Amino acid sequence: MKFVIEYHFEPAAYMAGLKRFAETQGPPPAGITMLGRWHSAVGHKGFTLAETTDAKALYAWVVDWADLISFEVYPVLEDAEFAEVITAHFKQ
Repeated sequence: MKFVIEYHFEPAAYMAGLKRFAETQGPPPAGITMLGRWHSAVGHKGFTLAETTDAKALYAWVVDWADLISFEVYPVLEDAEFAEVITAHFKQ
């Protein structure tokens, strides 16, 4: 399953977050494939697209950064998957 992970650096922790990212690059743990990550040039935010079947690994990744960043995580579907769902819905 694919997940969008939106992140927002806490203003007081922004520089510490940048330092940690510069040192580690924030890799995903085993069991998660990071499909991409995008950072806003302003606003202290960005998002990651990740794929996993392991909710515990996803939680562990977020918890590793929770002292500096707030997160919103939600599952997403690609167009073809979404089309299957809505097509089935309207056939009922």
